[in-house]
Amino acid sequence: MAVAGAAGPLHASRKAKAGRERARRVALYVVLAVLLAIVLTPFLWMLSSSLKHDIDVLSIPVQWIPKDWVWSNYDSIWSVAPMAGYLANSSILAVTITFLQVLTGSFAAYGFSKVRFPGRDALFLGYIATIAVPWQAYMIPQYIMMQQAHLTDSFLSLILLQAFSAFGVFLMRQYYLSIPDELVEAARLDGLSDYGIWARIVLPLTKPALASLALLTFVNTWNDYMGPFIYLSSNNLWTVQIGLASFIGQYSAQYAMIMTGSVISVVPVLVIFLVGQRFFIAGIATSGMKG
Repeated sequence: MAVAGAAGPLHASRKAKAGRERARRVALYVVLAVLLAIVLTPFLWMLSSSLKHDIDVLSIPVQWIPKDWVWSNYDSIWSVAPMAGYLANSSILAVTITFLQVLTGSFAAYGFSKVRFPGRDALFLGYIATIAVPWQAYMIPQYIMMQQAHLTDSFLSLILLQAFSAFGVFLMRQYYLSIPDELVEAARLDGLSDYGIWARIVLPLTKPALASLALLTFVNTWNDYMGPFIYLSSNNLWTVQIGLASFIGQYSAQYAMIMTGSVISVVPVLVIFLVGQRFFIAGIATSGMKG
């Protein structure tokens, strides 16, 4: 009887604990839903405005659903501004710089994590410390260097300056540290060189980190404004960000067309993120497990 009497309060305590847990979970979901709505509101407004007439874009109260769906905005934008050229230029820069940063970052990270040489850790710390230096501090020396090399007003200047990334090396090194050293040593005993180990063993095991670095680099390069603004002066070399800024300056009253161009500029980044989000989350979650 005593045991049966004690089971009642214990069951009630567990039930109350489960209820509190469900309440906390519901509260967390509500908070996340509110934050998601706050983040998505500007993008939904931009998408809605791109399908309106100019006079309806700034109407009060906001018309989230257009009265008249102006699909012709997405046809007219290509003749009003050379969007195809801007998108092509951004794609060339983003893809090239992403490939080079993934290549150089993964290769350098292998040296800093799996190759033993004197001063390795000190050199790594010194290299990573450059992340703390603001770009404005060396912006002018970089430009003078590119100008003296006659590389301004060309994609090559941006590609050379952004082909290496200290953050990329740091991200990849943290992931490489999670790979057992015994696996690398066993490959060396089997006769593989460091190049072979990097290409045939390490890279296949680090696909999530590679995808994370590629996604971050692509998005940063695609959204970069100051770099192309400084180094690219010819209109036929402008990226989509520079092109949109110029379009806004020339057609500041065509709000719907501005929103249309903005939506088009976001689509490639959105597609890349949706395709690589699974690898991105896995790479970020595991890159700091060791080290």
